[in-house]
This record gives sequence, C-alpha cells and structure tokens, in this order.
Amino acid sequence: MRRLKVLFLPHPLEEVNNNWGMDLITAIDPHHDLRIFDSSKASEPQFENIEAVVDMGGNIGKELAQVAANAGVKYLHASTNGLDHVEVSAILESGMTLTHCPGELSSVSLAEGAMMFILMLAHRYGDARENFARGKIFFPMGMEILGRKLAIVGFGNSGQQLAKRAKAFGMEIMGIDVRSIEQEVLDEIQPDFLGGPEDLDHVLSECDFLSVHLHLTDETRHIIDARRIGLMKPSSFVVNVARGGLIDEDALYKALLDNKLAGAGLDAFAEEPPKFELPVYQLPNVFVQPHTVSGTDGTSRKRAVFALENLNRYASDQKLHAQVN
Repeated sequence: MRRLKVLFLPHPLEEVNNNWGMDLITAIDPHHDLRIFDSSKASEPQFENIEAVVDMGGNIGKELAQVAANAGVKYLHASTNGLDHVEVSAILESGMTLTHCPGELSSVSLAEGAMMFILMLAHRYGDARENFARGKIFFPMGMEILGRKLAIVGFGNSGQQLAKRAKAFGMEIMGIDVRSIEQEVLDEIQPDFLGGPEDLDHVLSECDFLSVHLHLTDETRHIIDARRIGLMKPSSFVVNVARGGLIDEDALYKALLDNKLAGAGLDAFAEEPPKFELPVYQLPNVFVQPHTVSGTDGTSRKRAVFALENLNRYASDQKLHAQVN
C-alpha cells in the first residue's frame, strides 16, 4: 500500500482538537504523510501535492473546497456523521470523492445519552437536586420506566442501540422508520411495534417517551411540529440527541413552559450554540447538554480508525465505505 500525502483540517474550535483531532493524527500519521492545515497562513500552498484531505467535523467551506479541488485533491473525508453542515454539493461538483462517518460509529454513545435523559426525566432529577439543595428529603416521587412506551423515530443505528438498552429496563419499544428493518435486527430487539411514517401520529399519541434519531433533511425538518407535539400526552417526555431542526423548537418550548409536556432532554439545537439564557432551559424538568452526547472517547477513537481505514482503501484502490453520492 502506498503512502498518501494527507492534509488534516482541524476543527475551528481549538478545544475540540485536543481530543478528537489528536485521535485522528495518532491514527493516520504512522501510515501516511500527514500535514496539518494552519488557518493563519495562505491556503493554496498548503494544498500543494495533497491527494487526500481529512476534515475534522466537516467544516470545510465552499471556498476552501474549491482551493482543494484546484490543487488536485481527489478525496475528502469529513469526520462527522450528519451532512447538514457539510458543503456536499460544492465538494462533489468540484470533482472530489467524499466520504463521512457512518452512524454506527457514534450509535452507542448516542443511545447511552438518550437512555441517560430517559432515566433522569423519569426520576425527576432536577426536582430532586433542588430539594437536596433546600434540605428537603424523600421527595419527589419518581417514575418506574418498566412497561412505559418509548417511541423511537428513526430506527437506524442509534435508534436500535437505544432500543436494546431500553428493552433491558423493560420498556415497550415503538419504532418508526421509512425503510424495512433487517429481520435479524428485529429478531434480536423484538420491538413491540414497528411502523412507517403513516403510523407516526398514532405512536406519538401513545408514547410515554419520544426519542428522535433521524438525519436532518428537507423532508425531516420539523417532523415533530406543533401539531404532532399536541398529539402527545401531557405526561410524556421528549428526548433529542440527533439534530435540533427535527423538532419545531418554538412549539416544543411553548409546550414545556405551558406544562403540555412533562419534560425534555436535549443535546441538539436548531441554532448552535443555542441561546443559553432561554427560560425553558432553567426548568427543573428540562435537561440540556452542549451537544456532547456523541462526543465520547469511544466515538472519537472509532471515527479515527474509520478515517484511516478509508485512506488505506483509497491508497489501495479499494471501494470506500460511507461514500456520499
């Protein structure tokens, strides 16, 4: 296998590179000739003789993508799963091959994070924390999730991983997906219900917990809108560890403030960074994390190994994994 000349584009936020970036550098550097892009210097010379680019987080813009294409770069790997913030059209139209990280690499972390929110909401962690600070003991009373219905909208990698964990707690699983799920997956997880988009309204009206696990596209944006939020029981909870734009945030926040929902666990926001000062984020039944649920050491290592594997496949003229068309 030949060694490639690879340019690594760090994340714009330096703190992100301390872990994510170092995992990529540690994985790739021993096997290929790695150069690290310096945004404080002229771009064009840094792309000279570069064959492949690894972009931390998919942050390359249209202008830099064109610089890469003009320099003769043939292959770009975006080290991210969601493509809603990746300049897919600009990259492909410039003639470069594009790959990204499949959902399976972050699915365990996302499922763990969603399960964490479910348990915190069920056991009213926010109220309990406030009571502890006030010196009040034995309250509030939590909810046992055994037998509660969990709606998982998007029954792909992270949705399936969440279903496995929720099943272990005795929850009933109601899945929604646009595609047919492999029989071996169904045999393993044994969801209590699995339907298509036409069943979404019914599932929302029945569920005690809703967790969304979809890519953000024109079709999925605000798939959970004001009407569908209105179908949910006032005692139900919403969890979002995927993309903020999947839910109409204005409608969600109004429902939470008006006690039309029992609570929410949010790790993704339509606008990032979000408006941290919003009153809804101060509610004891709303738990928020700054888009960190998928940001575990496990996800970082798996994405770094995947990037190296695809570079090796490219260098060996083998079929690439997770190619974007």
